Amino acid sequence: MTEKHLILEEADPVIFYGVNNANMQMIKALYPKLRIVARGNVVKVMGDEEELCAFEESMERLQAHCAKYNSLNEEDILHITKGEHTKRDSIQGAIVFSVTGKPITARSENQQKLVEAFETHDMLFAIGPAGSGKTYTSIALAVRAMKNKEVRRIILSRPAVEAGEKLGFLPGDMKDKIDPYLQPLYDALEDMIPRQKLNEMMEQNIIQIAPLAFMRGRTLNDAVVILDEAQNTTPAQIKMFLTRMGMNTKMIVTGDMTQIDLPRSQKSGLIEALNILGNIDDIAVIQLGQKDIVRHRLVTKIVNAYEKYETERHNNENNTNNESINKD
Repeated sequence: MTEKHLILEEADPVIFYGVNNANMQMIKALYPKLRIVARGNVVKVMGDEEELCAFEESMERLQAHCAKYNSLNEEDILHITKGEHTKRDSIQGAIVFSVTGKPITARSENQQKLVEAFETHDMLFAIGPAGSGKTYTSIALAVRAMKNKEVRRIILSRPAVEAGEKLGFLPGDMKDKIDPYLQPLYDALEDMIPRQKLNEMMEQNIIQIAPLAFMRGRTLNDAVVILDEAQNTTPAQIKMFLTRMGMNTKMIVTGDMTQIDLPRSQKSGLIEALNILGNIDDIAVIQLGQKDIVRHRLVTKIVNAYEKYETERHNNENNTNNESINKD
């Protein structure tokens, strides 16, 4: 009798074993000649060598299915052990699958352009208003690249614009002070990677989330690197970030030109970067607009109202200046 220990490295054990271990019960029923014991992320199995080999092959396919789709049920197990495709294998257009097993797809034409540009360019700028899906889609692309083993890690960054003196008054250590500014990135990751697996990846630095200031001096190799809220970077900061790019690395820079929180005297680094780099063939610039907004329908109306207000204010300022010049 042979004994083997199989490790669930990619799949989340909670999803893999199923509610009340229903999936493991099904697997045991399909291999009655083997003695199977599952604890934590280790599956211990004992039995005949030939039977063990067949079981190990099935376990690899089951684990790959669970890791890819964040889902595994008894019907999937039956199809996979027979070497057949599951229903989820036929789903088209999914970037990745959420922790509930739902496909995450591009939900607008410009989001689809972002997905396609990721395949053909190593550096992308995704520019659009709040709710247009630029950050969420970018993180989904990064998660897919990591799951497909195209890169070894994901690095997410944001400028902590409000930091300054206010940061010192927040309670806790540096991580506690910085985390509130990075919460939107955590939220997106938690939608796509089971919490236990996400915590493990962050502990092992496979997924890193850090403020922009922590990027200085690094060379970022074999990674997908995302800079979010880039409209709040200074020209020096965004230049520093873009020049961190290493081998086998893709960079995505996202920003919203209507939400610049820098002091009026400070020029946005994102605007300057687009002016300088916008015509380089190997860099893709994807412009998202109001039609790409996928949040509550009121968000579109709010964005429209603010754009109308800013246009009218700009026109009024120009008229006032022209009147002053005419009087002089």
